[in-house]
Amino acid sequence: MDGFLREFFHSVYIHKQHAHENNYCKYDNQGLAAFTSSLYFAGLVASLMASPITRKYGRRASIICGGISFLVGATLNASAVNMAMLLLGRIMLGVGIGFGNQAVPLYLSEMAPTHLRGALNMMFQVATTFGIFTANMVNYGTQKLEPWGWRLSLGLAAIPAFLMTVGGFLLPETPNSLIERGSKERGKKVLVKIRGTDKVDAEFQDMIDASELANAIKHPFRNILERRNRPQLVMAICMPAFQILTGINSILFYAPVLFQSMGFGGNASLYSSALTGAVLAGSTFISIATVDRLGRRALLISGGIQMIICQVIVAIILGLKFGDNQELSKGYSILLVTVICLFVLAFGWSWGPLGWTVPSEIFALETRSAGQSITVAVNLLFTFIIAQCFLAMLCHFKFGIFLFFAGWITVMTIFVYVFLPETKGVPIEEMIFLWRKHWFWKRIVPEIPEADKNNTV
Repeated sequence: MDGFLREFFHSVYIHKQHAHENNYCKYDNQGLAAFTSSLYFAGLVASLMASPITRKYGRRASIICGGISFLVGATLNASAVNMAMLLLGRIMLGVGIGFGNQAVPLYLSEMAPTHLRGALNMMFQVATTFGIFTANMVNYGTQKLEPWGWRLSLGLAAIPAFLMTVGGFLLPETPNSLIERGSKERGKKVLVKIRGTDKVDAEFQDMIDASELANAIKHPFRNILERRNRPQLVMAICMPAFQILTGINSILFYAPVLFQSMGFGGNASLYSSALTGAVLAGSTFISIATVDRLGRRALLISGGIQMIICQVIVAIILGLKFGDNQELSKGYSILLVTVICLFVLAFGWSWGPLGWTVPSEIFALETRSAGQSITVAVNLLFTFIIAQCFLAMLCHFKFGIFLFFAGWITVMTIFVYVFLPETKGVPIEEMIFLWRKHWFWKRIVPEIPEADKNNTV
């Protein structure tokens, strides 16, 4: 928004207004990039802090911490009078993301009945994409309210933050967390309540057994480095890293910048970015409907192929029809938005939800919390790197930025085809057998799990 740029990034605002400029470089400013990427670096640090808090004090505690952090961040950003307040508010929002991404998926997994766990886990991605769409619509509405519309836009983040905080106080703790912390009777009462039946003895006993095993592991981060956990560790690092290297965050978060750089007007750019947000939210339901029928590999590979094609088409259009001082014609502009929407659609049914789902379902209980922390931390680390570098990369690579991401999508699609076994319909307790049957991982995972049990810390 121009009012926001005038207030805090005046040099960017002046550069944007310049009549003769490189279309790709009008927003290349490290201060603006640092403001955007500070959110993710703060989230990375917070996600590592949240892991022991979630384990020791419960899932609700981390959810409440996340909600309060969001409230503080939204308040600081909406009332910011200098760059220090703005950055501090952004950092607090990042802390909220770190705690939320660590605790909410665990809460959903542990509260959901087994037959609904996969679908409910993907509802986390639905909520995320709906939030992105809502944020785009808020930006579209408030950008007309000069010069204070940007304050309203940033301040409205306090509404979901308030709901998250209140929800954390009102919702019950998960039975798994209560049992793990020694409150077995309370845990059983919660389990009976959420299952709607008294016949929970078998599930309750499974939770007790799993809790005893988990409590025996004093250093889960050290345990996760053992040879028998190598495939899961590789997936926990590669899947979230690849998810960001699709370029989706760059397209979504910088959509107004991209579309304005491509010659769209201010209103049209925000409208186009709202459209991509709506496509992303809707496409996630495709994954929910098909993931347990077609499997994870089929969706990841087909989505990857479609994203490669879309990125290459965008690069060709920009390379041939979009120069330093040119604007795209109306026809090519419509084609460009259509192709970007097809890219977002493919991401929404593949790497969007499955980039979180696959790592969450492959770890044994004793390393699941550590594995989730690694997944979140890697996701936010790569989001931070791309957010910090994207504007400069757009300026220097020009249309080649889309070929850069297409190259990475090619790598990740081959990675899934070669190294990721199909996890559809495989219970978490039996996941170890999947790695032992895989052509590559069977060379690394011990044939007998007891082989390295003596090394467990």
